[in-house]
Amino acid sequence: MKFDPSFWMMFAFIVFMILGIWKIWAFLPTKQLADDDTTEASQEELLNLILAIIKENKGNLSEIELFQAMQKSDRFNATHYWRFNQNRLKQLLYKYYIQHPESSSIADIYKNS
Repeated sequence: MKFDPSFWMMFAFIVFMILGIWKIWAFLPTKQLADDDTTEASQEELLNLILAIIKENKGNLSEIELFQAMQKSDRFNATHYWRFNQNRLKQLLYKYYIQHPESSSIADIYKNS
């Protein structure tokens, strides 16, 4: 049985395509990392910590002071939240403001909670 060159070219293409797909799949991360702080549970934990610190300080904080107070808190896990910065704090506050339209500042969060 003779096969023409186009058959061998198609055969090689299919084999190498399957190998390429397998290679990409094998190196993609499939399990969640231990220090992944982007999950819903981690964000909820951070938001609860933000609310607790706001209550402890009676809402008399700026965003920078809130950020510094969070980093000094004993409940803040610096190894797990190693990516936490002021921008992330602002994003969490904006998320809270969207979920609670009656609040538009840190003082409003304290008054309404």
